[in-house]
Amino acid sequence: MTIFKDSYLKEVSSRILHATGMPLEDAGKVAGYMVSANLAGHDSHGVIQTLNYVDRIQKGHLDPKTSIEIRSESPTSAIVDGNWGFGYIVSSSAVEVAIEKAEKNHVAALTILRQGHVGRLANYTTALAGAGMIGLMTSDSGHSKKWVVPFGGSVPCLGTNPISIAVPSNQQGPVFVDMATSVVAQGKIALARSRGEKVPFGWMVDSEGSPSTDPNLFAALLPLGGDQGYKGYGLSFMIEIFAGILTGIGYGIDPSGRHNDGCLLLAVKVDAFRPLEDFKREVDDFISQIKNTPPAKGFEEVLYPGEIEWRTAQQRLKSGIFIEDATWDGLQRLMDDYGIKIEQEG
Repeated sequence: MTIFKDSYLKEVSSRILHATGMPLEDAGKVAGYMVSANLAGHDSHGVIQTLNYVDRIQKGHLDPKTSIEIRSESPTSAIVDGNWGFGYIVSSSAVEVAIEKAEKNHVAALTILRQGHVGRLANYTTALAGAGMIGLMTSDSGHSKKWVVPFGGSVPCLGTNPISIAVPSNQQGPVFVDMATSVVAQGKIALARSRGEKVPFGWMVDSEGSPSTDPNLFAALLPLGGDQGYKGYGLSFMIEIFAGILTGIGYGIDPSGRHNDGCLLLAVKVDAFRPLEDFKREVDDFISQIKNTPPAKGFEEVLYPGEIEWRTAQQRLKSGIFIEDATWDGLQRLMDDYGIKIEQEG
């Protein structure tokens, strides 16, 4: 693996995406979101995804020139159609709509459909938190290939169906949860495969339904919760309805279908219920109480949700980002294909 500066990786991904026909500003935004995932320690959602996005553009599954349409709206709701553009661009635009509506009417609920991969949902919920709102977002991949078995089942028929919630605070880093309702995101398996690493026991099963730690034998993910996986399964089931059926992108499996991230986005203006600064102060006090909990054996301290990502980002901004050889080789091939040359700094 090689260490790169975040600015260099952003330039590489941005130039590659721009070469596919994406407007330069959009390419920079998408690259920025991917690199922010690397910085936060979620490399499965980082620049490795550039390879997937270029492949989807070449197959005609993803339009590099994103055009967004509001199908219908009310003072507190909207249906956002991404017309098969980049999910990052579509969903970040939907956040702007949600903020505008919630500022005027205290709450907003949006469904988003016909868009590519949206990346980490925390991108959007933390933006809402930064605007003084509680943000909630769920996502489902429509009819595209499924990776998660239902609790008690042997065949994958659910997406990883993530959920994110973020709240305003005065902490240095954002306070949020962003998690798949499977044990892990499917991208973690792909990342381990590209790095030649085993995965922890209990993440996945092979084609015979047997637990395995070899990502090359991957057939399906297990729902969140291990032997109590009915809890993660229940969450996933409901998110499939919120982000699949409510959005209209549907459910079920078409392995050849294009990736279609349906999302439900909710925004709640805090000061519609109580003064924002009072809310933030109490969130901070609550965090202090949690962090003052004596750590259990094997732990150095208790962290608030989102704190590990903040700390990891500060460290990687200084020391750089590790990129595995398989991913870097793929990025270099794309740069060669598009005639892109970028000198690495320092």
